[in-house]
Amino acid sequence: MYKYLKIVNVKGREVMDSRGNPTVEAEVTVKALGMPGEIYTGCAIVPSGASTGIFEAVELRDGEKRYGGKGVLKAVKNINEEIYPALEGENALNQNKIDHIIMNLDKSENKGELGANAILAVSMANAKACALALNIPEYKYVGGISAKTLPVPMMNILNGGAHASNNIDVQEFMILPVGADSFREGLRWCAEVYDSLKKILKSKGLSVAVGDEGGFAPDLSGEEEALDIIVKAIENAGYKANEDFKISLDVAASEWKTNQVGEYLMPKKNKQMNTDELIEMWEEISDKYPIFSIEDPLDEEDWKGWEKITEKLGDKIRLVGDDLFVTNVKRLKRGLKNKCANAILIKPNQIGTVTETLNAVKMAQNMGYIAIMSHRSGESEDTTIADLAVGLNTGYIKTGAPCRGERTAKYNRLLRIEEQMGI
Repeated sequence: MYKYLKIVNVKGREVMDSRGNPTVEAEVTVKALGMPGEIYTGCAIVPSGASTGIFEAVELRDGEKRYGGKGVLKAVKNINEEIYPALEGENALNQNKIDHIIMNLDKSENKGELGANAILAVSMANAKACALALNIPEYKYVGGISAKTLPVPMMNILNGGAHASNNIDVQEFMILPVGADSFREGLRWCAEVYDSLKKILKSKGLSVAVGDEGGFAPDLSGEEEALDIIVKAIENAGYKANEDFKISLDVAASEWKTNQVGEYLMPKKNKQMNTDELIEMWEEISDKYPIFSIEDPLDEEDWKGWEKITEKLGDKIRLVGDDLFVTNVKRLKRGLKNKCANAILIKPNQIGTVTETLNAVKMAQNMGYIAIMSHRSGESEDTTIADLAVGLNTGYIKTGAPCRGERTAKYNRLLRIEEQMGI
């Protein structure tokens, strides 16, 4: 077993994500000390979100004519000219030190100088290089012998909000196969419900075009019609809502905020609501449908509202902080202190390093919150989050519909992990 893996090269490049936008890929090459001095290279690609919280770490974009200003050559240059010299010769096996070296290069609060996309790409690639050198799966490198839990898929099957050009304000409608005995079985169940939903939409003459994360994006009368159709799709596939399947919502209410904290405007319906009215709406939906969780039911700055909704619904469902917490332990500590939410969404590119991601998961789990590993709407073939979900025993993962290659890549990785673990 190697004790020292010397970093001998770090390289960045501009590649494409699933929305046709540029993103950052990094390679970290390590050399095992001693003879014959074997070489290993880990490669990672960073995703990008469409619905982003204002407190997220900042992805660096070029802001020039190329790609409409979305190019990432500045971030790539920072990898090649700033991060590589700082890491050359370091022991890649010390992930915590590697991440802190990179973090300390960036003097900003939000990683805006080097770019969180540059920093995370190198951090993830470093972990992958170490796993390769040690000849163990990445989930085992991250979690050791405690890595044993395959996550329940929270599968996005219907899109609205910023992820679709329809008239639905809620961003994601997800199904969870809570009655399945294995990941493999749960994935099959979800795919069957997805196909069932497609048939229902077709029979109604509705669009079966998909959104950024593979969910269907039809025009419907509102959120309740969407939920009614999903329940019917579950039943038509031969399953029982509430027993075999639960439903989760990603509201992304920060997209509805106005200039006044606690005041909201549902943009597609052009409907104004305040915090109390929104909480009442989520309570009614939770009473009527088999809801497992609601993500970002309120804005990221509506802390008083989060206290109210947690007191009212926290014993019934999971209230998930995404924009509220942005995978940041400082914001999570505030939530824990003020009893806001009871779950956290984990997106590595919100915070910028593997180490900080692990810290957020551990803090949440230690305090009784569930941690849900999550993709972004702009994804790639990179499957890091699948390994992180297993390695950190999150128990749940959001990674889209059972279509689009960048989504199924994560599901297929989890199938392989399940097979490796002999479950």
